[in-house]
Amino acid sequence: MKLKKQVTVCGGAIFCVAVFSLYLMLDRVQHDPARRQSAGNFPRSQISVLQNRIEQLEQLLEENHQIISHIKDSVLELTDTGAISPSGHLPFRSANGSWVLPFDGRPTFLSVKPLDCQFALGRRSQTDLQMLDVYSLLSFDNVDGGVWKQGFEITYEPNEWDDEPLQVFVVPHSHNDPGWIKTFDKYYNDQTQHIFNNLVVKLAEDPRRKFIWSEISFFAKWWESADVHKQEAMRKLILSGQLEMVTGGWVMTDEANAHYSAMIDQLIEGHQWLEKNLGKTGPHSGWAVDPFGHSATMPYLLKRANMSSMLIQRVHYSIKKHFAATRSLEFMWRQAWDIESGTDMFCHMMPFYSYDVPHTCGPDPKICCQFDFKRLPGSRVNCPWKVPPRAITDANVAERAGVLLDQYRKKSKLFRSKVLLVPLGDDFRYDKALEWDQQYFNYQKLFDYMNSHPEMHVKAQFATLTDYFNAVYKAKGVAPGTRPPDYPVLSGDFFTYADREDHYWSGYYTSRPFYKNMDRVLESHLRGAEILYSLAVAHARRAGLEGRYPVSDYYLLTDARRNIGLFQHHDAITGTAKEAVVIDYGNRLLRSLVGLKRVIINAAHFLVIKNKDIYRFYQTEPFLETDDRRATQDSLPQRTLIELESTPRYLVLFNPVEQERLCVVTMLVNSARVRVLTEDGQTLPVQLSAQWVSAVEMSGEVYQASFMARLPALGLAVFHLVRAYGVGTLCPCDRRRIRRKDDPQEVRVQIQFLTYGTRPSKDKSGAYLFLPDGNAKPYSQREAPVVRVVEGPLFSEVVAHYQHFQQTVRVHNVPGIDGLSLDITSMVDMRDQNNKELAMRLVTDIQSGDTFYTDLNGFQIQPRRYFQKLPLQANFYPMPAMAYIQDSRYRLTLHTAQALGVSSLASGQLEVILDRRLMQDDNRGLGQGLKDNKRTANRFRLLLERRSNSGKPGDSRPVSFPSLLSHMTSTILNHEVLALPVLPRKHGVPPMHTFAPLAGTLPCDFHLLNLRSIQSRDAHFPSPYTALLLHRLGLDCGLEAQNPGFNCTTTQGQLSISGLFRGLDLQLLQPMSLSLMHSQPPLSNDSSVNLEPMEISAYKLKLC
Repeated sequence: MKLKKQVTVCGGAIFCVAVFSLYLMLDRVQHDPARRQSAGNFPRSQISVLQNRIEQLEQLLEENHQIISHIKDSVLELTDTGAISPSGHLPFRSANGSWVLPFDGRPTFLSVKPLDCQFALGRRSQTDLQMLDVYSLLSFDNVDGGVWKQGFEITYEPNEWDDEPLQVFVVPHSHNDPGWIKTFDKYYNDQTQHIFNNLVVKLAEDPRRKFIWSEISFFAKWWESADVHKQEAMRKLILSGQLEMVTGGWVMTDEANAHYSAMIDQLIEGHQWLEKNLGKTGPHSGWAVDPFGHSATMPYLLKRANMSSMLIQRVHYSIKKHFAATRSLEFMWRQAWDIESGTDMFCHMMPFYSYDVPHTCGPDPKICCQFDFKRLPGSRVNCPWKVPPRAITDANVAERAGVLLDQYRKKSKLFRSKVLLVPLGDDFRYDKALEWDQQYFNYQKLFDYMNSHPEMHVKAQFATLTDYFNAVYKAKGVAPGTRPPDYPVLSGDFFTYADREDHYWSGYYTSRPFYKNMDRVLESHLRGAEILYSLAVAHARRAGLEGRYPVSDYYLLTDARRNIGLFQHHDAITGTAKEAVVIDYGNRLLRSLVGLKRVIINAAHFLVIKNKDIYRFYQTEPFLETDDRRATQDSLPQRTLIELESTPRYLVLFNPVEQERLCVVTMLVNSARVRVLTEDGQTLPVQLSAQWVSAVEMSGEVYQASFMARLPALGLAVFHLVRAYGVGTLCPCDRRRIRRKDDPQEVRVQIQFLTYGTRPSKDKSGAYLFLPDGNAKPYSQREAPVVRVVEGPLFSEVVAHYQHFQQTVRVHNVPGIDGLSLDITSMVDMRDQNNKELAMRLVTDIQSGDTFYTDLNGFQIQPRRYFQKLPLQANFYPMPAMAYIQDSRYRLTLHTAQALGVSSLASGQLEVILDRRLMQDDNRGLGQGLKDNKRTANRFRLLLERRSNSGKPGDSRPVSFPSLLSHMTSTILNHEVLALPVLPRKHGVPPMHTFAPLAGTLPCDFHLLNLRSIQSRDAHFPSPYTALLLHRLGLDCGLEAQNPGFNCTTTQGQLSISGLFRGLDLQLLQPMSLSLMHSQPPLSNDSSVNLEPMEISAYKLKLC
């Protein structure tokens, strides 16, 4: 009877909340100025708006009626079906077999303003080139083009330059991979340091000499070991314009697998290093000659970092040919959502096969190779075309200059200006003083001859990349970064890359998935550590305790920023380095992970202590334990075991998400008798599960204890664990069916596992290439899999053990984000396989046709199309964060916690490659196969959403957006709650309290990318300033909204920073460029900032 009364009261309370919510909606419609119509006669447009508002109100009324009906049904079910706990405890199983949980008494609501939904529905910019259309247009026939094998014959008239001479800008460069065949350190010691040492001397010999450099990771290492005289000489070369830093990231980042947050972090790290050591010297131009395909995210990030131009190289040879034929190799690269031109970035696409010298002077590599003077007779490097270079002398300079000019002229015919870019370099070039002399002396003789003969109508010189771009802008009469009048506008991306024949580089989307997953774990830890450290230091300063707090943890953040930045290199996260190099990357990542956990537990310790006066930090006596540990760089994490004794244990949970979070937390305990209490003593329901040591054997000493926790945004919550009797629910093995309760229609979703082999002869799959032996074959094994079903009040799961993988599918029985998608983990171990690739295929009855959607870098969605005219491997694309298919009724999204390759090879299907084991090299320079596979956990969330009646999928549009629920699902998947046990102490644990850093709620279409402490002159300590990076998400509101489990509102992009952080005052609010190098005038401290949908913005704050 007591429970019946409690349920009735709870139901009545929910009913009152629902009615009050309806009242607020009505009140908002009546009083919101945006909704209120002016007096007098209504124009037709306003009548239409009013009609739409009435329809929305009717929909709201219907939704509230349904909510109240559900509440009524729930109350009746609890009171009339015998749902009475025999013991009076919750949770318990009702008469109909469902679990009854305690009512979570905090009402939540979802309120997305209609204007915040218009962005996804609005008009799109009209571009001249949309890459999906280009793919539809091209035949991809690979016709032999003669000397330019992948192109066509180029002709010109000799008098074409009589009125306007050809300007030739030769740009010497050296591409240095921070790890590939050798480790980062070995490359530096063997080659890169010698490039810098020679550069300082050789550029100073002649002011006409120029050079460009990209990878700041190498440059910083040289700088730190150089004496003050070398540093000053290098600084002088940069200030004079002889040496230019291009892009200026820590590495030349991969653009397929890298997450945009990590791409930004490594760009900030490079630019912050440049600013600290060289001042605000740029960079002005982007340079990406080696990433294996190019993402539309990159021009946006470079634009936000105040760059005006960029260059790309590795693009499908058929696209290069098409762009060359239409003179579209230079274009304004615009984001697909941009309705005007605010995101436009001037982009130069190199036209030929490679960035080496034979493929950069013109269309004929046999001739261009003769002008790579490192290959002079006697060198260890020669020309494959059997015609070696000749040193330039007075006797041959006229003939040699004429031959070279012919190539320059032919190449210039592919562009719309009479300004020509000619890169001069290759991998690790200029490491010997001899090569500097060979290249610069011989080319200077050629330039001098050309420039002194007016009849040749050419002006040739050494240049930097920005020298070239500025000359193009000047020739076209526009400001830097501005669209020249006749240049095309392009939107889309350049995946999947093929360099010849049907050799598509789609294998590296999955290669070495263990490290792709480890990278994402590190990124989440880095962001969490940055946020907690910044907040802890600010609160310590405010309390006058800066001297007690371990502020020197900053060097651990710097180390992690640089190691994670290093791993974004296009031969690291891609999985395309030698095995020894992969181990070196792994050791760096593990070291940083340990350091980041230390930063997190030190910050959490300070922030949860209730009385700061008693706070003391001892390096040798940590207050908290880490949530898990990795024994080695290639092992999976092992959860920390919490040993329950007679005294209570305490647990601190960190929520790295910027919204309040209602979720299931699982920990390992040594007792089946465990009780969990909140900070204020409320008992929480606990689900106990067995800890399995094998497919069929349970541990008798360790148990999984799961409980539902509500955690503050970006905050820390404290829980008590005590040993008790009869309070847990130990879940039996039981088979039950799981289906959506709110939809009578069923969507068939079948999970299949398949394998691909590789071709039996000639070219085979390797680290880069995916060259399958045909369609995938169903995975099979002789014995039937062991299947385990666990069913309980908080979650239920099915675990299937196969020979080469273990598949776990879990559904959470909690309100909010956690309970709205399936949690899938594929534990893969292919170490006994040869030349096999394991795929997971989702087969549904969604009528998706040939269209599917993949994300670019977790930042934006790119529509894709399956093309039958392309080979199977060409239809795979990178999936760093999600992919989905949809029709007029449903959308099915596969969210991922690691970058993998994905495709949709038939209507209603999504297919993801889980791992690859390949026994041979694929002839792209690595010299190894992929034989160092690890036991790898691939983690996913599968989300099924129903499209509302008013929503249309818009498959024909060149842009698409995730729903708000989809964004949040991706966020919780990639930013797990960290469970930090408090270590037992002899004298007891001091009082602790919840730390909730935000004074209010962040609009739920805002993602807090980072709260990063900014560097000072001292490498071990930060400055008083903090960088706040915000991203406003683009939303598709055409999918039915679900209760997220927290209060979710949008504000049309408005956010007040001054009142954002509880207990801290804002003393500076200054807009910055994305990489923090360039500043705008400060705003008043009480100003609100305004972000457009999809916008990423950075601000410098001073919090105290």
